[in-house]
Amino acid sequence: MPLVPTRELVSAAAAAGRAVAAFNVITLEHAEAITSGAAAAGAPVILQISENAVRFHGGRVEPIARAAAEVAKAGDVDVALHLDHVTDMGLLCTAADAGFSSAMFDAGAQPYAENLAATRAAAQWAHGAGLWLEAELGYVGGKPDAPASAHAAGVRTDPEEAARYVADTGVDALAVAVGSSHAMTERSASLDHALIGRLREAVPVPLVLHGSSGVGDDELRRAVRAGIVKINVGTALNIAFTGAVRETLAARPDLTDPRPYVARGREAMAETVRVLLGVVGG
Repeated sequence: MPLVPTRELVSAAAAAGRAVAAFNVITLEHAEAITSGAAAAGAPVILQISENAVRFHGGRVEPIARAAAEVAKAGDVDVALHLDHVTDMGLLCTAADAGFSSAMFDAGAQPYAENLAATRAAAQWAHGAGLWLEAELGYVGGKPDAPASAHAAGVRTDPEEAARYVADTGVDALAVAVGSSHAMTERSASLDHALIGRLREAVPVPLVLHGSSGVGDDELRRAVRAGIVKINVGTALNIAFTGAVRETLAARPDLTDPRPYVARGREAMAETVRVLLGVVGG
């Protein structure tokens, strides 16, 4: 199937009162696992490639983007391709040519005025290139430049400020800080569902939850009911992959062919995707 624009998947999820999940792609096996899990769940999905993943691949975005797109096209569910957490305007300017229909521009580490100016410029460029653009306001924990805790004073997204920010930048979606953290390995995050509801009322664009790997199933369901429309997942896949690889190598210590343990890791990621899509899309 051809790729579907991110805008369409997010709009459809919002209209149906559910969320669409976006899973991080690092390797070809991630893309294969995500599309396989989505097919098993019978649900649409977003493949997202971060600036960090591009850096891992030598700073070249097209090889991993083209590979992910080809995997997606071979499947039978709707799949979008999204460039995530971009801080480099030069990288953003490659997005359309690399096959992405959307990007997330991350100026969240900058003071508010600089964040607003940079994001406005990014949105203007993205819209001119036909891209849907997501931004972030507030600090989601777990990043090197963020406060130590997602619960620290002043880090959560303020609804009034968020409404002004969206109006002034023209972005199409907003990632909000409501208690989740990036890179969590335990699903123990406690979200501020009342704040999500206030943000939904104040902000006219879809709300995005980053750091969702650390959020339990019931918390995710409540977040969707409160107004979250796009849910980003990364670490959960890596936990599944690495755990399966370790188990396989422990059981077969003489194994040198990577295919058996990589295949087992891919299967574990696909199952994680299937389960999470059932949680957020139900």
